[in-house]
Amino acid sequence: MEPKPRIGVYICHCGTNIASTVDVEAVTEFAKMQPGVVIARHYTYMCSEPGQTLIKEDARELGLNRVVVASCSPRMHELTFRAASQEGGVNPYRFEMANIREQCSWVHHDRENATNKARDLVAAAIAKATLLEPLQEREVGVTPAALIIGGGVAGMTAALDIAEAGFPVYVVEKSDHLGGHVANLNRTFPELEPVADWLGPLIERVQNHPRITVLLNDEVTEVEGYVGNFEITTASAQFQVGSIIVATGYKVFDPHRKPELGYGRYPQVVTTLEMERRLAEGDIDGSAVRDVAFIKCVGSRDIQLGNPYCSRVCCQVSAKQAQLVRHLLPQSKVSVFYIDVRTFGKRGEEFYDEARRAGVRYRRGNVSEIYRRGERVVLRVEDTLLGKTMEHEADLVVLAVGMEPRDDADDIAALLKLPRSADGFFLEAHLKLRPVDTAMDGVFLAGCCQGPKDIPDTVSQAKAAASSALIPLLRGTMPVGSETAVVDPELCAGCGMCAEVCPFGAAVLDPVWKVSRVNPVLCKGCAACAVTCPSKAIRVQHFMPAQILAQVDALV
Repeated sequence: MEPKPRIGVYICHCGTNIASTVDVEAVTEFAKMQPGVVIARHYTYMCSEPGQTLIKEDARELGLNRVVVASCSPRMHELTFRAASQEGGVNPYRFEMANIREQCSWVHHDRENATNKARDLVAAAIAKATLLEPLQEREVGVTPAALIIGGGVAGMTAALDIAEAGFPVYVVEKSDHLGGHVANLNRTFPELEPVADWLGPLIERVQNHPRITVLLNDEVTEVEGYVGNFEITTASAQFQVGSIIVATGYKVFDPHRKPELGYGRYPQVVTTLEMERRLAEGDIDGSAVRDVAFIKCVGSRDIQLGNPYCSRVCCQVSAKQAQLVRHLLPQSKVSVFYIDVRTFGKRGEEFYDEARRAGVRYRRGNVSEIYRRGERVVLRVEDTLLGKTMEHEADLVVLAVGMEPRDDADDIAALLKLPRSADGFFLEAHLKLRPVDTAMDGVFLAGCCQGPKDIPDTVSQAKAAASSALIPLLRGTMPVGSETAVVDPELCAGCGMCAEVCPFGAAVLDPVWKVSRVNPVLCKGCAACAVTCPSKAIRVQHFMPAQILAQVDALV
């Protein structure tokens, strides 16, 4: 016989994030009076080690069989509290979380109303916890190999880390060479180090590594399976891997989309990438080029173009190239027109100061138009410090073009079931706690496919992605969550609607028995199939109708 619920309830202050708006003590006293609750406590930070210890000790000493925590979003710490509950002897699927921060304290100003709402949310969580069932996690075997999609700096770095750990790695690169966009650069900031000094040896290490297979002029055409057991098909091969890292990089903004800047119309207007080649080859005529102007944020921080984000590298690239111009042409005048100067990162501010000490003039202003005057071009600029419009003549104009998602990002997203953020880059599972994970287990992000970043941040993220991708390979097995859809074959009519709406390919129609089957490894418990099923034959474990209705009853 199922033992009666013995519930422990824990209310978090979250410092002052919750406590400044919600009367935490009053909510705790309210929780003590709810059916099945044997202990209710409040603590400053429940996610801290002492807070988790409270849950573990109470679970052991009081024989708790269910735990409720009222704190922040489940996206932040649900796994943390599940683990604490499990260590205390409580089935992790008999844990329930009430969000009284994002859904309560952060959206209300009136303390009394916020406290009443927090009471309701806690009551609903307790009502659901009463009916939670003790689900069991499963494990699947893992193929000890990894796939890297993209052969730029991020992809190569991740590939080497995984290969050095002893696992085979497949690097699939769409172009005919490794190195990505970095291969087109001359020098890096802030040390002004020649790219060839380190990129060539990096490529050589990848190509010569005995556990790395490089597939150039190739692309992934099909991905089947799930974490630990992905079936990969490319244009030229077939193979199996346990983890996948997406390192597809970015696309350079096309300045033709800003026709007012004259790119493609005036030969004096070039991009920073074109300027890299000129500086590498010394292809700047000192007798003809006396005044050089850099325009920052071309294609970035531009709401009208749909790119409101900062591309993060343009300020440093402009500072680098401006310094190199001053070194190459000491008599030249170099100006940088900017919205704001954002030189984050190690030695970023010092590098900006070095550019100014080298004679580079920074002018805060928006360039609205570039037109020709004789052999020179004229920049029409709104000086945002002086509050007036001015003209600036130049012999050479360099557009600091930003980064955009690649044109094939839609294809990769569809292939791997990856969500994308509002700016079009691939979306990480959690900005702070899971920055390289994705919504698909076993698939990780590295480099600029996740968002604009410089080389140091790209390498750091690639190493983080490699570490995460190594976890299933090293373990040999992977746990599979139980919050999945289940089909009652007695009710299933075999219409196949669930298979049509499942975004993860988990629901399929059995060709023999003509009923739906759900692969629990692929299923993410989104419930799209359950709400679509006309026969009501599908239920999602941990979110059963009786549990949801109990929450509704508690709220109303």
